[in-house]
Amino acid sequence: MGGMPITATRLAPIASDPADVRAMMGQAPSGVAALGAEVDGERIGMIASSFTTGVSYDPPLVLFSAQSSSRTWPRLRRAGRIGVSLLADDQSFACTQLSSRSGDRFAGLDSEVTDDGAILLAGSPLQFECSIVSVTPAGDHEIVLLEVRAAAAIDERSPIVYHRRRLHGIAAL
Repeated sequence: MGGMPITATRLAPIASDPADVRAMMGQAPSGVAALGAEVDGERIGMIASSFTTGVSYDPPLVLFSAQSSSRTWPRLRRAGRIGVSLLADDQSFACTQLSSRSGDRFAGLDSEVTDDGAILLAGSPLQFECSIVSVTPAGDHEIVLLEVRAAAAIDERSPIVYHRRRLHGIAAL
């Protein structure tokens, strides 16, 4: 196999500063998803910049990670169904709003609530209605495995990705 061999001189021990680790991990692009549900009559939403599809195809599974210190995730995980909306390249405003620490995170966002209480953002290129399969502690996060119960895709829409601490569109080569 070709390519440059990895040598000990190219690798270094991982930094102990969480900001340095976050910067390093940010080199890998990841999907950005809005997660939302109505729980006890309240609309709860958050952003996951660690969203991954294709974990399993039978059954269809996706995953994300939530910070253990999150005040939103413990409330959202009580939902029977969670809406997952992959953000489109023109929905960066939704990312900012759903990441806020106060107010109605869905105010002014075009969203719909499914019969089972999942909240989905209109115009998202990929939408899932999911149920939680498992929550696994992982360092300062929890890995959340979701089973997709219903889905919709809009092929004409392009998603945004999180890379190097910024949101980016995807350009075809």
